[in-house]
Amino acid sequence: MVEDRTIGGRIFAAINFTLLAIIALITVLPFIHVVAGSFTTSAELAANKFVLIPKVWSFEAYKFIFSTNTIFRAMGVSIGITLVGTLLSMFVTALMAYGLSRRDLDGRNIVNFLVVFTMLFHGGMIPTFLVVKELGLIDSYAALILPSTISAFNMIILRSFFQNIPEGLEESAKIDGCTDFGILFKIVLPLSLPAIATISLYYSVTYWNTYMNAILYLDDSAKWPIQVLLRQIVVLASGMDYSSTLDAAVPPPDQSLKMAVIVVATLPILMVYPFLQKHFAKGAMLGSMKG
Repeated sequence: MVEDRTIGGRIFAAINFTLLAIIALITVLPFIHVVAGSFTTSAELAANKFVLIPKVWSFEAYKFIFSTNTIFRAMGVSIGITLVGTLLSMFVTALMAYGLSRRDLDGRNIVNFLVVFTMLFHGGMIPTFLVVKELGLIDSYAALILPSTISAFNMIILRSFFQNIPEGLEESAKIDGCTDFGILFKIVLPLSLPAIATISLYYSVTYWNTYMNAILYLDDSAKWPIQVLLRQIVVLASGMDYSSTLDAAVPPPDQSLKMAVIVVATLPILMVYPFLQKHFAKGAMLGSMKG
């Protein structure tokens, strides 16, 4: 590759680098502020609205959050829901996406139309609640998983990715006596790791951020996922009596607690992203090449 040594090329590269650096800085600074604010005293946060490096390091917010076993129970609930929900969602989504990606499937266009229709029109909160109630899922973890088992958007992305796989591979497998399930699990899925990683991350974030479904369907506070509990901590730390929900021995701080809650809620799912990063961009782009 010949290096561009012209003055215009160098100016363009400098401007491009400067703009990208500014955009990156604007994106990263809020995260740094949140992390730094979680280790800052409430007095310093009140005096300085934007903190990047705390003058006085304080762990009071984290001491309050982790001063009770309730937080670990809620974290376990969220991890369990995320793992089980993601595995179930990927299994169901892969089966439906593979079936709809086959051009010889009878009624394929009708089913595709119905899937797209659900993206534009849906029953809403009350009909969904009534369905969950009639199925006997109220106050159960299944109510946090089953209503979100499959996403039409994620299914379409995975279906489009499957359509990019050469049909010759499947025909050769059928000649060797491979069944449809064998083709899916032995050929299609191994070739679709970028798309699988992308959709898995989408589902994982959805389940990890479960909040509204937990508010609607769970009556027992012992079954709350981490998002609901952290929200409750922020509300209770604002001056209300928190003894009924948390057995905390540390008095709640004010401003830094909100920052710490964001860090606790975001860090676990953020730690998963580096392992999927190399597949994420490729999967999202290839899955959108065909409709």
